[in-house]
Amino acid sequence: MATLELKQIRKTYDDTEVIHGVDLLIESGEFCVFVGPSGCGKSTLLRMIAGLEDITAGDVEIEGEVVSQVPAAQRGLAMVFQSYALYPHMTVRQNLSFGLENLRMSKEEIDSRVAEAARMLQIEELLQRRPGQLSGGQRQRVAIGRTVVREPKVFLFDEPLSNLDAELRVAMRGEIAALHQRLGNTMVYVTHDQVEAMTMADKIAVMRAGIIEQYGSPLDLYNFPANLFVAGFIGSPRMNFISGTIASRTDKTVTLALVGDHRVSLDAKRFGGDVGEEIEMGVRANHLEIAKSDKDADLRFEVNAVEQLGGETYLYGTVGGAVPFTVNVQGQSKIAAGDTVPVKLSAELVHVFSKRSTLSLLQTA
Repeated sequence: MATLELKQIRKTYDDTEVIHGVDLLIESGEFCVFVGPSGCGKSTLLRMIAGLEDITAGDVEIEGEVVSQVPAAQRGLAMVFQSYALYPHMTVRQNLSFGLENLRMSKEEIDSRVAEAARMLQIEELLQRRPGQLSGGQRQRVAIGRTVVREPKVFLFDEPLSNLDAELRVAMRGEIAALHQRLGNTMVYVTHDQVEAMTMADKIAVMRAGIIEQYGSPLDLYNFPANLFVAGFIGSPRMNFISGTIASRTDKTVTLALVGDHRVSLDAKRFGGDVGEEIEMGVRANHLEIAKSDKDADLRFEVNAVEQLGGETYLYGTVGGAVPFTVNVQGQSKIAAGDTVPVKLSAELVHVFSKRSTLSLLQTA
């Protein structure tokens, strides 16, 4: 196990800076996920950690030792690629042992490590096959096994599940998480899939345009997003947003005037912001419920489509005439497309963001 620290990491291609002074400390044994949209810099950052990309400025430290100028093969890291990168002419056993042979390990040590990795990843019966004879999930296990046998200080994963079908991705997520529990090594994992990030990570770094927007545990990011981007990116389905202003404030209540002549009153102690400030109110689909009457409602919701999933129902539509909204109803619903229904929100679970700065107005003190 090893700590991994990034200090003011920058990456520039010609005159274009794509990583903008990233600082990050990943504690020993943590499973850290870099997540963000395509082009945000997460794979570039991972490749700089691995030594596969030059660092324009800043330092990478492993266990307190600066390794920014150390060759990739000498950093004590092992990386699993999106493409598996297996040798097609070699058997599984040969793929697992090849790197160890280059390190001139004894045959006994190589055999021991290969056998242990194969047992751990349940690929013992595949050792004599070649990659072309394996399924996508089996090839991914072999690629992971090739890193396990090296016993690295830190494991690096670059979107390793993106080539698998949905059902197999779910299964492999569980296997990688279980592997982390067994080994206890520090792991850094890159994905664009926020569901992968939420289900696997100890800590998540949400990236956009070469910076880290927020770093924390999955539930911290879900419950306390720092800004509009994180709020909209973390959570499935996406958080609902509706524009408005802070209409009034007392010692106890802050009232929001929202699009469509809606007004919502919240606990003034929870939120900052001045009267007249433009805001975006955010609320998740599962923090809304169908009200018993218009009198009990906070919003009027026009239903455009209904998705019945048996155990739950998703209603898609608009509020205020044109603002897209999603409502999650537990169980089955008789609501149909074309209906207009009263919706009540859980005031203690509402988020409010400054429209100008995009930052959360939640009072954390």
